[in-house]
Amino acid sequence: MEAKTKYKIQRDMDDKIGRNDPCPCGSGKKYKKCCLLKKGPKLNDYKDLYLQTYRIRLKENRDIEGIKKTGQLVLELLQLVKNEIKPGISTDYINTLVHEFTIKNNAVSAPLNYRGFPKSVCVSVNEVVCHGIPGKRILRDGDIVNVDVTPILNGYYADANQTFFVGSPGSEAQKIVRVARESLKIGRSMVRPGNTIGDIGWAIQKYAEGEGCSVVREFVGHGVGFEFHEPPEVPHYGIKGKGIRLIPGMVFTIEPMINLGRKEVIILEDNWTVVTADGSLSAQFEQTLVVTQNGYESLTPFDL
Repeated sequence: MEAKTKYKIQRDMDDKIGRNDPCPCGSGKKYKKCCLLKKGPKLNDYKDLYLQTYRIRLKENRDIEGIKKTGQLVLELLQLVKNEIKPGISTDYINTLVHEFTIKNNAVSAPLNYRGFPKSVCVSVNEVVCHGIPGKRILRDGDIVNVDVTPILNGYYADANQTFFVGSPGSEAQKIVRVARESLKIGRSMVRPGNTIGDIGWAIQKYAEGEGCSVVREFVGHGVGFEFHEPPEVPHYGIKGKGIRLIPGMVFTIEPMINLGRKEVIILEDNWTVVTADGSLSAQFEQTLVVTQNGYESLTPFDL
């Protein structure tokens, strides 16, 4: 990293961090009594500090390019599924599409056999919040279905999902999909150096609850790139200004799970399928993002 770039990043951090805020280096001291007193570019030290303090592995440019290439495969997979979504197909048919296209592109489906998960993709219909196991369930007109794909290409992971309409959606389906989509959009807007993970969750929660919906607490976004799930966790609810400070090179997902009814969920006997406790509809959108010098870049950039 060139000195000019390091100084610019440091100025961005100085503008965002209050003198009495905890220092982002993880020392436990106030910023004014720690890194603010040090001279010269200081973010060069943050890679080791974030690894040691938070177990967060910041990504270099070559890593980001690798994740971005995997992200392109993610987008192709989601478009393939979108083109085939219609009443009458089974969720297992979606799994076959994803599995075969992934192999055809010299990649591996990360979900397959991950902690015993038996399929290559998560397919979650209507009241299923996440981790739906593809099987014999037939999609019907008016359903909503979330498809979550995570391929591994050349050792790099990228993770994204979308909720699709099956046939003609009703008003409730239209509402929950709209709110879930906008929740991701709002969460992304909070990603910039100097902001915190809490800022992301706070913004999503404020919006979703303002729309009369609820935010699932049990499942969160996560670091990704070198592994399927890495630190940090990224809750979709929270307190503004709290949590780990964002710095360039952090790569993670934002994937708010939004319920039309209450926030409570139940895990079924298969130990994977998560459903809303009240049977209400649930929707989700997810992208993999990298924190840049001035904000963020989506590495799985579909339109919202």
